[in-house]
Amino acid sequence: MAVTAGTARGENRRVRLEAARLYLVIESRVSGQEADPVVEAALAGGVDVVQLRDKGASDAELVAAGARLRALCDARGALLIVNDRPDLAPACEADGVHVGQDDAAVAEARRAVGPDRLIGLSTHSPEQIAAAAGTGADYIGVGPVYETATKPGLAPVGLELVRHAAAHAKLPFFAIGGIDAERVAEVAAAGAERVAVVRAIRDAADPRVAAERIRVAQGREVVGGAAG
Repeated sequence: MAVTAGTARGENRRVRLEAARLYLVIESRVSGQEADPVVEAALAGGVDVVQLRDKGASDAELVAAGARLRALCDARGALLIVNDRPDLAPACEADGVHVGQDDAAVAEARRAVGPDRLIGLSTHSPEQIAAAAGTGADYIGVGPVYETATKPGLAPVGLELVRHAAAHAKLPFFAIGGIDAERVAEVAAAGAERVAVVRAIRDAADPRVAAERIRVAQGREVVGGAAG
């Protein structure tokens, strides 16, 4: 059977996802300014995946931000994910969409984005990690590992769930929640090859240096971010 362009693109995305180690979640604007300079610096420092997560932005603002971040990610060989908006992922030319347990179901998201885009799913328990394998998701987030202001309603799951995911998850997983350069080594020691961060890079005085420090603490060389 001939391989279509879409199928090849989907396979390429999944290969790059497997290789990814550092994932940045960021809004369209940071401190009142477009997030582009922060994202560009973070990509230069070794971020492999950027998720645009901005629940306060309009559809038009999200699509405009997605277009800008798409160009930045392309320049560094990084993946672009849109949070909780499967309907806007194609308009943003995103590589995929990420949904939470209370957002659109993975099957619904898959119908919206098609077979060739990635779908991520947040998980917070061993049961959710196990269930994720049968949803059609491509990867999962595991957390919040530590208490974090970005998810005030969720109690931290601690390193024990990271260890559980490392032993039992059938999908690639990113540990997330309160992780920074000081904590990432113990998260990696618990079995997480991949981590996702928000404030550790977004709020850093130098996002590039912050990303580099996390990559060093992971014991990993830069994958996508070094290109270009």
